[in-house]
Amino acid sequence: MKILIINTSERTGGAAVAAGRLVSALNNHGVKAKMLVRTKQTDRISTIALQGGWRAVANFLWERIVIWKNSGWNRQRLFSVDIANTGTDITRLPEFKEADLIHLHWINQGMLSLRTIRKIVKSGKPVVWTLHDMWPCTGICHHARSCEGYLTECGSCPMIFSHKPHDLSWRIFRKKEQLYSCRAIHFVTCSRWLEGIAKRSALLRNQQVIAISNPLPIGLFRPMDKQEARQRLQLPTDGQLLLFGSVKVTDKRKGFDHMIEACRLLAEQHPEMKERLSIITMGTHAEALAAQVPFQVHAMGYVTDEHRLVDIYNAADLFVMPSLDENLPNTIMEAMACGTPCVGFNTGGIPEMIDHLKNGYVTHSHSAEELAEGICQLLRSPHYEEMRHEAVAKVNSSYTEEVVARQYIALYNKLLNSND
Repeated sequence: MKILIINTSERTGGAAVAAGRLVSALNNHGVKAKMLVRTKQTDRISTIALQGGWRAVANFLWERIVIWKNSGWNRQRLFSVDIANTGTDITRLPEFKEADLIHLHWINQGMLSLRTIRKIVKSGKPVVWTLHDMWPCTGICHHARSCEGYLTECGSCPMIFSHKPHDLSWRIFRKKEQLYSCRAIHFVTCSRWLEGIAKRSALLRNQQVIAISNPLPIGLFRPMDKQEARQRLQLPTDGQLLLFGSVKVTDKRKGFDHMIEACRLLAEQHPEMKERLSIITMGTHAEALAAQVPFQVHAMGYVTDEHRLVDIYNAADLFVMPSLDENLPNTIMEAMACGTPCVGFNTGGIPEMIDHLKNGYVTHSHSAEELAEGICQLLRSPHYEEMRHEAVAKVNSSYTEEVVARQYIALYNKLLNSND
């Protein structure tokens, strides 16, 4: 069995990390898997990069120009939507021709066009598409938030500041509708939350949709000695450490404003914490957080070294994720595997991962007050050590390479056998 997994990037973003880990999991379980990307960032022999050059740049720029024009030349949400009007025809590549099954992941920003996906489908090879956000089941947005247009048909799209029923989002919605009409794509979501969203959408309501989580290499992400981890990172060996981060720390979608307010409330309501509590950040622009919270901030920068990541998770007492849009975040999975309880909003797949007051804390709403309460409650919990063990147990039962690879291999076999 030969599987070709396709993702725009090899390492940047949660979808890229998840897709890369799936390639490793499959190869470790007897399946020959390769990953085709636009942007290669490692020396892995299982990853193949598209030839770049001016054409890749032109594809990317042309899509942004079309979106910008249809947004009334407003750049505010230029990267919140995609239209897949440009991309590379991969069906001519030898890696495509030798593959038994094609597995799409996050293919936006000039990687694949809807026209190319149609060619992939028409090749006769079984196609699996893993959703890492809502884009495959909406017109153009990755996260619909309060908009419910995708339940019937998109149009008058708030993401592009449109009041026209037959706008760009409506046109792309119709193109996806035509693409999916052959029912040849088998959709997978990383969370049960997104599975429910996809099945309610007008585009995927009559399609085959199942949920399979992302895999995690628990041989790497595992509990280690907290003091030793802190010493290696040159962090304080006494006191308590909160971990917070995203690719860009100041990303409001990842809860930057809520984190600032929660820290202010903690310092105001529990002034003794100022002496004992510090914050570790992962991601760029950490100085913006440091300037606005009453606690010391230890900036780790944007971390790509997974061994350093393991040390950071082990050094922290809690991982805080006040994200407003999420599917099944790798970061929560990684933190829990290292025995670090998590505090998060009731968003997307987060409540599926964090079992409230068993291995972490889930707020009822997107509230800084509840976030501060959750942080305080877990830091002072007499059951903290039990929560650490429960966090590891949850990952071992649900998110290991073996668990996830077995589910995908069963799906692949089913599709290949039915395709004979």
